[in-house]
Amino acid sequence: MVKAVVHADWTVGTINRNIYGHFAEHLGRCIYEGLWVGEDSDIPNSDGLRNDVLEALRNLSIPVLRWPGGCFADEYHWKDGIGPRETRKRMVNTHWGGVVENNHFGTHEFFRLCELIGAEPYICGNVGSGTVQEMSEWVEYMTFEGDSPMANLRRANGREKPWKLKYFGVGNENWGCGGNMLPEFYADLYNQFQTYARNYGENRLYKIAGGANTDDYRWTDVLMNKSERHMHGLSLHYYTVPGTWQDKGSATEFGERDWFVTLRKASHMDELLTRHSTVMDRYDPSKRVGIIVDEWGTWFNVEPGTNPGFLYQQNTMRDALVAAVHLHIFHKHCERVQMANLAQMVNVLQAVVLTEGAQMLLTPTYHVMEMYKAHQDAEALAVHGEFGQYVIEGESGSLAQVGVTASKKDGIVHVSLYNLHPTEGADVDLELRGTEGAYACSGKLLSAGAIHAHNTFEQPDTVAPQPYNDAALQNGKLKLNLPAASVVVIRLEPKA
Repeated sequence: MVKAVVHADWTVGTINRNIYGHFAEHLGRCIYEGLWVGEDSDIPNSDGLRNDVLEALRNLSIPVLRWPGGCFADEYHWKDGIGPRETRKRMVNTHWGGVVENNHFGTHEFFRLCELIGAEPYICGNVGSGTVQEMSEWVEYMTFEGDSPMANLRRANGREKPWKLKYFGVGNENWGCGGNMLPEFYADLYNQFQTYARNYGENRLYKIAGGANTDDYRWTDVLMNKSERHMHGLSLHYYTVPGTWQDKGSATEFGERDWFVTLRKASHMDELLTRHSTVMDRYDPSKRVGIIVDEWGTWFNVEPGTNPGFLYQQNTMRDALVAAVHLHIFHKHCERVQMANLAQMVNVLQAVVLTEGAQMLLTPTYHVMEMYKAHQDAEALAVHGEFGQYVIEGESGSLAQVGVTASKKDGIVHVSLYNLHPTEGADVDLELRGTEGAYACSGKLLSAGAIHAHNTFEQPDTVAPQPYNDAALQNGKLKLNLPAASVVVIRLEPKA
């Protein structure tokens, strides 16, 4: 029996809505076909952006979208992606599949996408192969309202008013594909480049430094020591890979061992955030600088028969549980984690949407992100309890079988739960303390008959949320049964 207490009168921080952010890179079929089809496409679109995907993304209440990379960002030269599309420079996407990039989707198209889905833009600038001048001029092009060369170039390209841009990343993975730099060298470059990313008019940039790869705590220490006063956020990248980088494992064909190892590795995000936060606390005890987890998610072998450089993988109930585990961890660390961006939005890695020509489907991960969106900008509530253990023979360590996170906003409490066990349900006694009066109770459940269950274009609703009617609040207590390998969200609203 799992026993948990949710303290409705004990808040532990605000869950920044940007924790539910997304990431779209010029990689595989994420931008081209996934988002952008062009105005002349037979696929219904708005200004070249496909309507079915736009509608699905709007339903997620996506708060922020990171672009153009990723590794692509540090070989992207923004001037190639402005002006008449037929005259834009073509380039080879050397990181991802060696395909030709025609630059039809550039700055103007990205801001239009953000407008159509209601997301804040997060631009990642080029440090690896770019110049200080190039980055400085891009910020001027996007945000300066007055009379200047770049502002006038923007006007000549059809945009009179500047855009509002808050989030700006100075490079990406500069320890790797962004330049193979040492942290001391990158810190000096960051200090230089960010100096010339100006604040124009009332626009104020939230500057994000390129942070560590997984558990490189020295990188965090050096950046905080040399650059803390110049940054607002420091990124962190961590992917859940059940196998090795040479053989990551199948997205759909796996046994219980792979299931367990994947979820154990997803849970490692908690240790990473704890230890990176501890380093940051030495320089920034007030937690002014946010951790920006701007790449996270599962990474498996590509689907058979697809371009290895396109990183196209299917998405099962295992991915849904990985998403839930991460969101619970981000809630726990909400005082320091101020943004997280799932990699990636469409057709790449742990995508929320998959497309094939004119067809589109929603993945199990999509449904978790939709179910959990009620937590955005809510006050995280303290949760205590005994959550059971999930172990398997031959594997070290154990996992809490059940996860519980809760928040309150406008008097409404949402409690989200998951059960990691692939074959056993979990009975949960949940006590809601610190409340008065009666509450109406409703819920949603995401589960499937098999841990490998996933949606296909032939059967797009194999994994989809269902009403959850097995919870009833009596005298401040809930009794729930969580099916094996499931995610549940309970809404508790005060009765008038």
